[in-house]
Amino acid sequence: MYERRGAGAIASVAVAGVLLLAGCSSSGDDGDDSNESAGQVSQQPKGDDPYWVNPEGTAAEQVATFTEEGKKEEAELIQKIAEQPTGEWIIPEKAEDEARGLTEAAEKADRDALLVLYNIPHRDCGQFSQGGAADGDAYRTFIDQVASGIGDRNATVIVEPDALLHVVDGCTAEEFHQERLDLLKGAVEKLTALKNTKVYLDAGNAGSNPSDLYDPLKKAGIDQADGFSVNVSNFFTTEDSTKYGKELSAKIGNKPFVIDTSRNGNGPYTEGDPAENWCNPPGRALGEEPTTKTGDDLVDAYLWVKRPGESDGTCKGGPKAGEWWPEYALELAKASQQ
Repeated sequence: MYERRGAGAIASVAVAGVLLLAGCSSSGDDGDDSNESAGQVSQQPKGDDPYWVNPEGTAAEQVATFTEEGKKEEAELIQKIAEQPTGEWIIPEKAEDEARGLTEAAEKADRDALLVLYNIPHRDCGQFSQGGAADGDAYRTFIDQVASGIGDRNATVIVEPDALLHVVDGCTAEEFHQERLDLLKGAVEKLTALKNTKVYLDAGNAGSNPSDLYDPLKKAGIDQADGFSVNVSNFFTTEDSTKYGKELSAKIGNKPFVIDTSRNGNGPYTEGDPAENWCNPPGRALGEEPTTKTGDDLVDAYLWVKRPGESDGTCKGGPKAGEWWPEYALELAKASQQ
């Protein structure tokens, strides 16, 4: 039910590793490169945040546009998003080329690529982000292509947001449950076999009952994964997400986890229709900046898996799911200052 990416956001990097790194430091030191002029982005200190910042992301493009238009305040606000690494949601039709291009660009900048796979069959139960691979064979081919594209380069991969959550909440038809678990397990096995790839299997959010996820996570291969992800594209606070993650972890071998903090600065929206509070809720804010220094041994990282500023769907005046929405991005950045 949560759209995660913009279809054209990274199309330019799908050309077999050709990516312009203008304005982007490729140094491997831990110095702070964040003081770039408006319209440029740079890598965060590697010791705090090893993930790659895409200099051609939608937020960076928006900073350049606002700068050209003389909108200095707006450019500075969107810069808060542009200078942070966000998840790159792989386009299934270009899976191998994108995985290769993104990981090669990250390698040139001496950083790790943060990739998100969102192509499970019967995805999103027919809602805003419906779709996914045509069948199990198509999905396995997709995973093979992603693995081939990554190769031995450094990557962290978030595997299928909502896929397990929609098994336990009844959103995905029961006839597809076993196939989904098998496909996820196969994806984990394939990706963890890569030399320098970390794999986190998505495990829903703090609005779920953690006991419902124990068994599905085990059947989906959590034992082989590096850990699991929580709160992807959602708004639960980092405190609540940590509590939820630890309850899950205790039942699955004390596996570590990562938290999507991209839009959880003000927590969930509770004033509207509960059935629609997940979709472009007003008054939200950017959360903690991405970092591996969480101060908690079980929390491997705070990540911006969802790209802040992209619409959840055609609700509350938003464009279609995944499209960049500058007005919403500005509101997220403004609210994070308060």
